[in-house]
Amino acid sequence: MGEVIHKSSKPLQVNPFKLSQPMGATLAFLGVDKCMPLMHGAMGCTSFTKVYYTRHFAEPIAVQTTAVTDVTAILDGGDYSIVESVKNITAKVTPSLIGLHTTGLTETKGDDIRGVASKIDFPLVHVNTPDYEGGLESGWATAVKAMIEQLVTQTSTINAVKAVLLPHASLTPIEVEKIKDLIATFGFEVYALPDLSSSLDGHLGEKQAAISSGGIAVEEIRGLADAGLVISIGDSMQGCANALQAKNPQIRHHHFSHLSGLNATDALVEALIAETGIETPHPGIVRWRKRLQDAMLDCHFSLGQTRVLVVGEPDQLAGLCHTLHEAGARVAIAISTVDSPQLENIAAQKVLVGDLEDAENLRDEYDLIVGNFHTEALAHKFSKSLVLRGFPNWEQVGNQLKNDVLYEGGAYLLFECANAASAMREHQAAS
Repeated sequence: MGEVIHKSSKPLQVNPFKLSQPMGATLAFLGVDKCMPLMHGAMGCTSFTKVYYTRHFAEPIAVQTTAVTDVTAILDGGDYSIVESVKNITAKVTPSLIGLHTTGLTETKGDDIRGVASKIDFPLVHVNTPDYEGGLESGWATAVKAMIEQLVTQTSTINAVKAVLLPHASLTPIEVEKIKDLIATFGFEVYALPDLSSSLDGHLGEKQAAISSGGIAVEEIRGLADAGLVISIGDSMQGCANALQAKNPQIRHHHFSHLSGLNATDALVEALIAETGIETPHPGIVRWRKRLQDAMLDCHFSLGQTRVLVVGEPDQLAGLCHTLHEAGARVAIAISTVDSPQLENIAAQKVLVGDLEDAENLRDEYDLIVGNFHTEALAHKFSKSLVLRGFPNWEQVGNQLKNDVLYEGGAYLLFECANAASAMREHQAAS
């Protein structure tokens, strides 16, 4: 598409918006009903993650820590702290699963969490997620792959009406729900792994629980291998789909780099038509496609004269850029948190792996920013228009119900970006 720069030449990130692998794994485990994420590392790592997600989702977040210190990491080797943490957790609550994942401290020490996990008589999934590698997206994907490999029962039977959705880390709870609903209109019984659509969707619960509520059940995960169809979204989830197919080679798999905008949604609908033989989709789907087409026309004038900077995780970045590009926006710069095969095909003039210092240095090349809360200071400093997307967003409520995918979400995103661009031009004209 455009000029691709895979790595920054700087020795460090000056103003980063990148998140860590343990945070991605925590989020994935929160999509499993009654699962307790257990971060094997220092208390600070876990408390930061807990506060971070509590602020973003405006919900209480259940997560525990093994509370390792630099001293106990050396003297203990991690075994004792993990075993004691599991005892403490199960003495107070009864989780359906414990999601044990590592941090940089315990990975540097080289703790054998697989060996420890084999000694624990409780449902547990273990996964290595050092925070000096990868980011939010890879931490999520690695945890999902671990759940598939360690929980799913191998089989050779197929349930033709059963479908498994493997969403990438940046899809909001409502987006997961919308995709599930669309697949279900073709007659499938749909399971998402993980499923934030019923755990972090912002519903009012009966009481604040000490453990996650909602999401896919552990028993449902164990039985996923008989699904007739698997749909993976985001290139980070390819490995998860491969792991599920290894449990049953009869599974049919469709992969989509994203489900944002007209062409990507068309591809999903066409695949479902081919799978089921249903020639005419649900009338609501057809109607929303027409609405998105009209939205593209309505927004074209405003977006066509707007240069856009988009920052985010690779899978989300690809979707946002393609939706804007389809409507005529000039996506000048796309900045990714980490490297990914997605970057080769992103619809932007310049694609790089970097930080917000890079965005500041390139400030003369864009007018509108689509990015997370950390881009707000940049927008204010240089009088840029801003549409908040991605992790974190601590300034607004309702993040879990923001929808940018499929025909419906594409229309909403284009309207929001076009209105922000128009407001910016009016402000500039007035001043």
